[in-house]
Parts: sequence; structure tokens; C-alpha cells
Amino acid sequence: MRTRSAALGLLLALLCVPLAPPAPASAHAVLVATAPARDAVISAPPSEVVLTFTEPIAPVRGRVQVLGPDGKKVHTGEPVVRGASMRIPVRVPDRPLGTYLVSYRVISADSHPVAGSFTYSAGAPSASPPRIGDGEDRQPAGALVPAAKYVGYLGLVLAVGPTLLAAGLWPRRRSRRPAAITAYAGLALVVAATAATWVGQAADMVGAPVGALSPGDLEAVADSDVGPVLTARVALVGGAAALLPAVLSGRAGRWRAVSLALVAVAGLTTWPLAGHPVASPLPPVSITAAVVHLAAMSVWVGGLVGVLVFLLRGTHERVLALILPAWSRWATLSVGWLVATGVGQAAIELGRPGALVGTPYGRLLLGKAGLLAAVLAVAAWQRRMVRRKVAAGRRGRVAVAAAVEVAATAVVLALTAALVQTPPGRTAGTEAARAAREGVAQTLTCELYSLQFDIYPVKVGAPNSLHAYVYTPQGLALPVAEWTVSLALPAAGVEPVPVRVETPEPNHGSAEIRFPVAGEWTLRFTVRTSDIDQATVTATVPVR
Repeated sequence: MRTRSAALGLLLALLCVPLAPPAPASAHAVLVATAPARDAVISAPPSEVVLTFTEPIAPVRGRVQVLGPDGKKVHTGEPVVRGASMRIPVRVPDRPLGTYLVSYRVISADSHPVAGSFTYSAGAPSASPPRIGDGEDRQPAGALVPAAKYVGYLGLVLAVGPTLLAAGLWPRRRSRRPAAITAYAGLALVVAATAATWVGQAADMVGAPVGALSPGDLEAVADSDVGPVLTARVALVGGAAALLPAVLSGRAGRWRAVSLALVAVAGLTTWPLAGHPVASPLPPVSITAAVVHLAAMSVWVGGLVGVLVFLLRGTHERVLALILPAWSRWATLSVGWLVATGVGQAAIELGRPGALVGTPYGRLLLGKAGLLAAVLAVAAWQRRMVRRKVAAGRRGRVAVAAAVEVAATAVVLALTAALVQTPPGRTAGTEAARAAREGVAQTLTCELYSLQFDIYPVKVGAPNSLHAYVYTPQGLALPVAEWTVSLALPAAGVEPVPVRVETPEPNHGSAEIRFPVAGEWTLRFTVRTSDIDQATVTATVPVR
């Protein structure tokens, strides 16, 4: 009883681990280009403002606005979103000259809110430019969302592991009531964590403290991409609760067991659908890997908790000698899948080897991997005792090893909760460029059109993104029939190199360019707007 009480007390204490985790990251989708360009001074105010992000986004209703030089709203209607691009219609005010403020709050593809603002000027900057209200770019939910994610993981552990033990390895003469109570407690934690996630998502979406949320703010989550996912999770928990009694009794028919397994897989899928995997370069692969990773973690850690708390005490040595080898095989298989999918997910989310030590995401991942390696070393020692058939007779040592594993994996779960709130390593370069305002943004004009372009991060050898927008001299979007773009470095004798241009919008050209060496590069745009109208503009881009 003392061992069991100590183990349960340890679990309750570990529940408090993530109550003060690192503050959630401010952005997962990153604003990489704007038209007009950030801080640009243009000849006439445009009829629309275009924002381009690194991944698809959804605007928060009422939180995307453009303020004129007099501080009044000049945007008209709701913004139009197409993938990662958002267009904000703008009317020209009576006094169009001066500085304009664009503020936005959007939801990225991985469900994280992104907020920010920038200015541009028409004619000349205003002496007193408009300002955004205090707190517009905050994420008021703070630690609520990562703490909720940790509680959700703990719920999965308590629901899955004891259920599998009760269904397949439970001694016939032992009451299954403790396993059933633990499994239902796990489902309750999942529901509570989902509700907390909903509230935190609402707070971050509207930029208001949790205590100031209105019913309408909470309802707004239902209209976002993450709302149906969280709703489905709660519904699937209800389905699992209905199927659990028969499975926990050990007398469930095949169809009930299969039904519960399908419900469990569907429920696990809701986690990656509201996180990084849905916005990764390979969504189907990332989502599948995340589901297998969660399932393996739940089976291994949950089964470990069940063995430690319920089976090591009070089970006859001969029965325990049969249970431990079978559980060891389950654990080995789960750990194998856990490591394989974890490595795959890390490779996708890091994007490059340097991100492993050069980004917060990578360093958290290293900490998680190091701790997990220590846990696996303890598990390997424990498995060695099982294979030598001496574990049942040394249950005290097995209990100590299992307690160490549970304590360490609880910290691993806390690191995981922080990881899913941290921008992936693959976006870190873009994030750093945005924060440092690296890059080049210019406005080029000719008699036929005005061209605004933005290149980031302008580094030698690295992929650099180019976005260019074409407008009439009056500021209206001007469709382009043909783009011809080239790069040259006259000082080094590098002749013009053609650049392949994509056209995500009629007046928008984008490309990926590489500067092989440093120098003053000449960027040349030849834009044809009709069968006979064509003009060329050039710019000098310093690359260091």
C-alpha cells in the first residue's frame, strides 16, 4: 500500500510540472511580404493591401484593419484569403496623403494565433502616424494552452495503458475496478484539457484575457479550423467511454474491441490536426507519424503506470512472471515505434541540421531526446531482468526502475507540451529575418506601372524569397500578362541569370532566388501588361 500510495502521489505531483512552462511562441505562420512594403513611401494610396505568410491562414473576424492618416478605418468589407495570401480592400480617404497603419490577427494552419502591424505612407510620412491600441498583439492565454496540452497527454496515458492491461494482461483473480477508474479519469482529463484549450484558443484569437471573454468569443472558436477538431475529440471520448466497460471486463467481443481501437485512432488524430503536422511540408506523413507517436507513447507510459501502481503489488510471483515478459514485449514494440516516428517528425519539423542547436525548437528537442535516452537505458536494464526471468522475484528493483521511468517520462511530456507551442525549426530562419527586419523592400516606378518588391532574408547561398506586386500609377492592382526577371552582378562579370517566376495572383509574382556570392546585385524586372504595353525597371540589391 505504501508503494502504491507513493506512486499515485508522484503522479499527482508531476501533474503540476507544466503549470509554469515557457511562454508560448508569438507566431507560427510568419508574415514574409506585404504590398505596399513595410515602411515604404509610395506616390498614391493603393486600393488594397496584400499580406503574404509562410503558410495558409484564416483571419479573425473584426481583427484585420487599415487605419488612415487621420486614425479612421479605411478598409472595406472582410479580407479575402487565398492560401497564404490575404488581400484587404481599401477605400481612398478624402485626404489620402500620410501614414497608414495595417494591423492583423490571424490563425495559422497549425491553429496558433498570429498578430502584428506595420505602416506605409502615401506621398510622405505623417508627423503623427496612427497607432495600434495597447495589447493588440498580445497572446493573453499565456500558459493555459500548453498546460492544457500536458493534461491532455496525461489523460491519454491514463486512459490507454490501463485499458490495454485490463483487456490483455490482467490477472483473473484481481479486481479490474482500479484500472477502470484510472481509464475513466484519463478520459475526464482529456475532456477538461480540450475545454481549456478551447478557452485558451478563444483568448488568443480575440486578444482578450480569459476572464474578459464573452460567449461570442467562445463561439468564434467553432468557426475556426480548430473548433470542429476539438468538438470531434470530445465526441470520440464519449464514444470511447461507452465502449470501455465491455473491454475493461476482459469479455468484450471482437467487434467492440475493434470499435474501441478505431475510436482511439480517430481521437488520437485530432491532436496533429490541431498542431504543427497539419502545416508541415508533408502533412499526410506528419499526421500519420504523430498519431503513431502518440499511440506508442500512451501504450508504453500508460502500461508502465498500470504495472507500477496496480500489478507489482499483490500479484503472485508466478503470475507476475507471466505478465512481465508479455508487457516487456509490448513496451519494446511501443518504444521502437516511438523512436522511429519521433526521428521522422524531428527531421520534418527541423528542416535543416543547424536548427537542432540553433533554434529554441531544436534545443527543446535535444533536451527531450537526452532525457528519453536515459529512460530507455533504465528500461533496457529492466528488460534484461525480465529476459533472465528474475524480475518477478525482484519486484522491488522493478518498482524503483518503473518509478524512475514514470518520473522522467512525465518531464518528457512537459517538454512535448512546450515543443508543440514553439515555432518549428524549419521556420526559424524566416522568423529571425522578420524580427531583425532583414531583407530589401523597394518601390520602382515608370510611366506604365508602379512595382513594389520584397526580398528576404538576402543572404549568400541561402534560399531567398522574392515577392513583387504591380499597380497602376493610381494605386489599382494591375494584372501582368508576362514576367521576365533576371539577376546580374556586373562588378564580378556575372551576366544576367533568368529567374523563374510563379504567379499566385494576377498582379503578384513570386520566386525563390539564390545569391552565390556577395556584392551589389542588379535585379531587373520586365513586365508586360498587354500585347503592346511593356516596361522595364531595375534595382540594386546589396548582398553581404
